[in-house]
Amino acid sequence: MPKPTKAQLALMQQLDAGHNIDVIASNLGKSVLAVRQQIARLRKRIEAGHIRPAPLPIEKAAGALRVYLAGFDVFRIDAVDHGAYLKDLSRKAGYVGMYPFDNEAPSNLGPADKAAWICRANIEAIRSADKVMANLNDFRKRVEPDSGTAFEVGFAAALGKPIRAYRSDARSLVKQIAETSDALSSLPMCALGYVVEDFGLSVNLMLANSARLVVGGPADCLREMKKFNNGGRPCFDDGVGEA
Repeated sequence: MPKPTKAQLALMQQLDAGHNIDVIASNLGKSVLAVRQQIARLRKRIEAGHIRPAPLPIEKAAGALRVYLAGFDVFRIDAVDHGAYLKDLSRKAGYVGMYPFDNEAPSNLGPADKAAWICRANIEAIRSADKVMANLNDFRKRVEPDSGTAFEVGFAAALGKPIRAYRSDARSLVKQIAETSDALSSLPMCALGYVVEDFGLSVNLMLANSARLVVGGPADCLREMKKFNNGGRPCFDDGVGEA
């Protein structure tokens, strides 16, 4: 089926926006009569099946894949603005971004009930998402991702959701954490005396094998996600692991 011409697309966009003929004529720099005639010709071509009308904004949104935006970004001072930024990046990549702040807890809830409400809301958002993008950078001075984000990645993996995650530090955990070696075994140890896993991964193996890790930020992650739009099953997909 032939695609609409630029002139036809411009007219359809004006009609989809709900403008009347006078406004359309002014916006397109044409006479009202010319616009009426163009609309009549366009309607006939659509009815005859010669061209397909451009989708409405709501149709585009309904057809776009939904990406849950997991991360400790909700604890930023500018959390709301940053969420809008992440959703805008998602939109430009062709996705509908789902940010935890999209749903606001009822104001009459106490702290414990509010926490439970947020937990349920985030879980339902992950269930309804097609994909998950997670911020696995270090959180609160620890060389570990946010525990809440780690839970969400695990939950999404259990549901079989394709997961992409981003991290700015590509070094292995040993290079990031190890401070000493055990005298007898020579195993790398952290400052608290625990063995540091040595698989050459930048995060815990459960996270590294549940998500495709991208070195960089959210824009880089969305670009990688776009390349592999069909995704694969976590832990069983050859594409899972360090990028």
